[in-house]
Amino acid sequence: MLNAGANGNMVFEPAVLKVAVGDTVTFIATQPEHDSISVVTPEGANQWHGKRGETVTVTINKEGVYLYKCAPHFYFAMVGIIQAGKANNLLALKAEADTMSAKFVVNQDRLNQYLAHIE
Repeated sequence: MLNAGANGNMVFEPAVLKVAVGDTVTFIATQPEHDSISVVTPEGANQWHGKRGETVTVTINKEGVYLYKCAPHFYFAMVGIIQAGKANNLLALKAEADTMSAKFVVNQDRLNQYLAHIE
């Protein structure tokens, strides 16, 4: 969770992460004003709602694609994606991505750029 990174301002790095089911992902609060909150997850998957400045570790327990955001910087398109195995919930995620992207005040194409990496 960074104010500035390789892909611009208000980013998660890496923004697109490919893992195996059973892996853990840790969101490290490098600045106190960021959080990590799941938005779309596969059915029955672990969800999370980190607080500002909190480092959060999540076990990826279901196959599919996970979409998450930083709530304070959502409008700056501070979002990220985790893929575990097959992208079996990609249609639901894309529908939510369209709704979310319409609310971004900057970086309107960021989420679609991330989705282009999902197989």
